Parts: sequence; structure tokens; C-alpha cells
Amino acid sequence: MKPYWLAFVAVVVLSFAVLGWAGLRIYQQAPPIPERVVTNEGVVVTDRSKIELGQNVWQALGGMQVGSIWGHGSYVAPDWSADWLHREAMFILERWANVDHQARFAALAAPERAALVARLTQLMRTNTYDAETRTLTIAPLRAEAYAAGTWWGPGCSAS
Repeated sequence: MKPYWLAFVAVVVLSFAVLGWAGLRIYQQAPPIPERVVTNEGVVVTDRSKIELGQNVWQALGGMQVGSIWGHGSYVAPDWSADWLHREAMFILERWANVDHQARFAALAAPERAALVARLTQLMRTNTYDAETRTLTIAPLRAEAYAAGTWWGPGCSAS
């Protein structure tokens, strides 16, 4: 009987060791929450307290059980991160198409659309987070997309 107990204890200890290691790695690799988000001109778009308030609202509504943040939950609900990025990207593409070509993005010829998409890719993928100051700097157009309410989902309001 003693070998079974030793095996049981070994499995429990090993399981908790793996669980502790995985938890530590998740904590260490969590995306940073900036102290503030500013435009290139230094205009404050939002700050840490508003970001954390949004997280608390999301948690209070049970969002972690029905949605997808960083890829988890994609089998049960939409990926809200991808939804926001799509809304922001479309806002920017529409604005650029209107300013540069006086047309809607969808109405542009393929070469013009491809040029705008390449420009958007550079804008969105460039890491502008400064770890020392804990500040995320974004282009004014991205701040405009945020202020325009493109992040509100269907049925949401500004109030």
C-alpha cells in the first residue's frame, strides 16, 4: 500500500509544481497595462485607471466566461480584441481613403486599397510602448477612432 501513497503524493506535488510554474509564467508574460495612452502630440487619450475600470466592468458582466481575450474562448463567443482591431482599422482605412482618394475604401481599385492596407499594417504593428515610462504612444488618427466610439458594440451607448 505504501508505494501507491508515494506515487499519489508524487503526482500531487508534481501537479502543483507545474501549476505554480505555469501561473508564474502567465504573470510574467501578461501584456503590460500602460499608465497612460497619449498621441504623438502628447494629448492624453486614456489612463490606467480607466483601463482597469473597463476591465472591472467586463469582469462584472461575466465577460471572461463568454468572450475571448488573447485567444481564449474562441469556441463560445467572438474575439473582442479582434473585433476592436477590425473596427479601428476600418475607421482608419475609411478616413485615409476619403482624404487621399475622395472615395470610400471599398470603392477604391485594388492597388489603392493594397497601399492603404500596407500603410495601416505599419501603423498598427509598430510597438510604441515605452516600458520605462509605461506610456503607450499612438497616432492621432487612432485616438480619433477611439474617441469616435468605434469601440462601442451594437446596442451600446456613450453614456
